Amino acid sequence: MKVLCIGHNAYDITTPLEEYPKENTKNRVHERIECGGGPAGNAAYLLAKWGVETYIAGIVGNDLYGKRIRDEFRTIGVNIDYLQLNDNYTTTSSHIIANRANGSRTILTYRPSDMKMDAVSIDFEPDIILLDGQEYEMSMKTIKEHPDAIVVIDAGRDRKEVKDLCYLCDYVVCSKEFMELVSGVTIQDKESLDAAFKKIEEEFKTNVIVTLEALGCAYRNDNKEIVVIPSVQVKAVDSTGAGDIFHGAFVYGLTQDWPMEKVLRFANVAGAMSVTRIGGRNSIFSINEMEEVFNEVK
Repeated sequence: MKVLCIGHNAYDITTPLEEYPKENTKNRVHERIECGGGPAGNAAYLLAKWGVETYIAGIVGNDLYGKRIRDEFRTIGVNIDYLQLNDNYTTTSSHIIANRANGSRTILTYRPSDMKMDAVSIDFEPDIILLDGQEYEMSMKTIKEHPDAIVVIDAGRDRKEVKDLCYLCDYVVCSKEFMELVSGVTIQDKESLDAAFKKIEEEFKTNVIVTLEALGCAYRNDNKEIVVIPSVQVKAVDSTGAGDIFHGAFVYGLTQDWPMEKVLRFANVAGAMSVTRIGGRNSIFSINEMEEVFNEVK
C-alpha cells in the first residue's frame, strides 16, 4: 500500500536535563539530539522505517535544516518528490527541553506565519492519506483529487482548518483536548466520554478515535460500545513525538488490515515505548522490536 503524509515538517533540537531549569540561570548541558520532526514528518519517517511505501508532502526552507530533513527522509526511504525546499522561508525549528525526572517536554517552535507549500497535484494513487492539518489547501486539493483514498487526520488542535478537514476524513484520530473543545464536554469518566463521543460523531459523521494521554485511547466498536484501551506503563524520559508515533503506528495498522482493536493496541505500545528514549525520531523502535514488545504486553 502507498501512504501519503501531508503537513508539518520541522527540525528538532532536544536538550535533556535532569530537572526543568530555573528562570534566569545558566545551565551547562552535556547532550543534545538533533533530527527532523513534525507530526506528518514523524509519521512518514516511522512508516518508511517499518517498510511501507511512503511519500511526504510539505515545505521546508532551502537551508541547512531543510536539507538535513530532506536527507534524513532519503536515508530512511521516504519519497520526497512532494517535499518543497523554498528559498523564501526558514525551516521550522523546535527547541525542546526534555525533563528526565518526569518525562515531560517543553517545546519552543518557530514557523513563519505565512509559510505554506504550493498546492500541487499528486501523480500517483495513495491508498491512505494522513493529514495533520498544517497544509490546508494542499490537503483539500489532494482529498478531492483522490476520492478512493482512506483519509486519516491527526486532530490535535481546535483550529477551523483542522475541523473543516475532519468532515472529509474516514478517521478522526483526535486528542482529548480537541474532543472536549469540539464536543463541549469535559471528559472525567466513562459517562462523559460517551457523551463527548456522541457529540463529535454527530458533528463529523465519521469514525472517531481519541487519545487519552497516559490513560491510553478509546473508540466505538461494531457493537456501538465505547472501548477504552489502556496505555502501557513505562518509565518516561521524553514524551516528544509520542502522539506522532501513535498516529504513524495507527496508519501502519490500517495498511496491515488489522482489526481496529489490534490497530489501537499496537499504536498504544508504539507511543508508550517512544517515551523511553530521548528525541522524537530516535524513539521510533524498529518493526521487529515493536512486534516483540507487542507480543509480550498484549
